[in-house]
Amino acid sequence: MVNGSSNKIYEVNTKVISNTLVNNNYKHLILSAPSKVLDIQPGQFFHLKCPNFEDTISFLRRPMSVYQYNKQQRKIEFLYKIQGKGTMAMSSLKHSDYFNIVGPLGKGFELNKNYKNILIVARGVGLATLAPLANSAFEKKINLTIICSARSKEYLMSLELFKSLSSSVFTITDDDNTSSVDNLNRLINQFIKNKRVDAIFTCGSSRILKLLKDICEQYNIPGQVALEQQMACGIGMCFCCVKPFRINGKIVQKRVCNEGPVFNISEALPW
Repeated sequence: MVNGSSNKIYEVNTKVISNTLVNNNYKHLILSAPSKVLDIQPGQFFHLKCPNFEDTISFLRRPMSVYQYNKQQRKIEFLYKIQGKGTMAMSSLKHSDYFNIVGPLGKGFELNKNYKNILIVARGVGLATLAPLANSAFEKKINLTIICSARSKEYLMSLELFKSLSSSVFTITDDDNTSSVDNLNRLINQFIKNKRVDAIFTCGSSRILKLLKDICEQYNIPGQVALEQQMACGIGMCFCCVKPFRINGKIVQKRVCNEGPVFNISEALPW
């Protein structure tokens, strides 16, 4: 166990409950975990130790945002894309296998007690990162408007979850030409003009971040973004995940794993 700045970080061996395909690129991993590691803030992540697979050893852990967690049931869930040796190794995990994880790590989303209506804009696997935030907002009786963006309908994941939390869930895709920046801009402006939006939250796309920065500035709406970045240590020691941010007109370097992965939209720079 390591004492972090705002929470305790643990290394634990979890046990695989299931590891199932969601579509041809993504899998849903459910783990049985000690309750002590489940004091999680939405937007935080864990560092996962990939198993040995086909004579391949992944020396570095994989950072992965939490998709769902339940302290009473002692469960934690991840939604991940199979795209390299590490995640391919993870895809081989079977029921009852042991799986080593470290966390919870990083700084998560913050929901101001005065928020009444928030807008969530998620793209691709960003849907997974924003799911715990949607759960938390629902529990706090905050009204949710959720925009889910993906390449095609096949990759619009978590829709049933989001629809159970909000009656205002909208889907846009590349396939039907609704996910363009211009269309998204029109959609968001319509929401803002029709009802008050207290804050905007996003993850998963540079072009969406750029758009939301402009909208937040135009309407003076606060916003938060969860950034994805390659990480070696996950605790801020190696400086592998440093990204530039603009703060008070100056470029400042910050570690995504330590100072983030959640940052103010006004400070984050599109990549």
